[in-house]
Amino acid sequence: MKGPLFYSKILLFGEYGIIKDSKGLSIPYNFFKGALKTEDSSSEKAKRSNGALREFVGYLEMIQKNSPDLVTFDFETLKRDVNDGMYFDSSIPQGYGVGSSGALVAAIYDKYATDKITVLENLTREKLLKLKKIFGKMESFFHGKSSGLDPLNSYLSLPILINSQDNIESTSIPSQNTKGKGAVFLLDSGITGETAPMVQIFMEKMKQEGFRSMLKNQFIKHTDACVEDFVNGNVKSLFGNLKQLSHIVLDNFKPMIPKKFHQLWKQGIESNDYYLKLCGSGGGGYILGFTQDIDKAKSILKDYQLEVVYNF
Repeated sequence: MKGPLFYSKILLFGEYGIIKDSKGLSIPYNFFKGALKTEDSSSEKAKRSNGALREFVGYLEMIQKNSPDLVTFDFETLKRDVNDGMYFDSSIPQGYGVGSSGALVAAIYDKYATDKITVLENLTREKLLKLKKIFGKMESFFHGKSSGLDPLNSYLSLPILINSQDNIESTSIPSQNTKGKGAVFLLDSGITGETAPMVQIFMEKMKQEGFRSMLKNQFIKHTDACVEDFVNGNVKSLFGNLKQLSHIVLDNFKPMIPKKFHQLWKQGIESNDYYLKLCGSGGGGYILGFTQDIDKAKSILKDYQLEVVYNF
């Protein structure tokens, strides 16, 4: 792939919680990437992508018309490129919770937004929030409702710490210990997930008093603690909070966990060999795993495809 590359992301902590102001931590994941291309546009995949971009252009025109102070685009060039067969050439799997639409949104903004906020300038909190708002509006085309975090992560290629909905900052995370036995990994569920139906289930559950109280007093409490522990490198405390979080998700977010993984999830909590959590909205795609002994986890989960994304 030539030209600017936009990477996938992993929301390590904060899925669902950030809708209700929990902390969150999102990191770029360079294993998957995408770029806008016009050459070799005759494949079926390229044609499908080009068709989606045509619809997206119409949607962006609507955004500019409704919010001209927020963002404007060079539509003349964008339309010409789309008519020339431009498509998004991407290795990022769709419906896997690693930000396929986020990378596309970042690529379009980067190339066609006029008066854009660039990665090179001093990124104040105001600028980050403005970018997040622009990206949220743009990405809503794909998801119905978007926080804008995935494209922001892809655009900046930096870890992002979400303190609350209107307080985000780029952050540094402890550098990896490549010889460490502890690891964060992705487990391939083998099923494509869809964000919109999962968010719909969550919103329905939010109507129940008990669910709201669990979210505030348990889910968000342990999510916030995990973020603090991870950023500060408190591994021992992190795994204690992860165990609680994994348990809370298994008890309260069952529809978001593919059925065939319920037992595997429980087994991890009971054995302490690994803890699983949702990666994105769930329902399929990747499941995130944390372990203090990656070799042991690999042998237990030998029937599944594991990708290590970070070593402790």
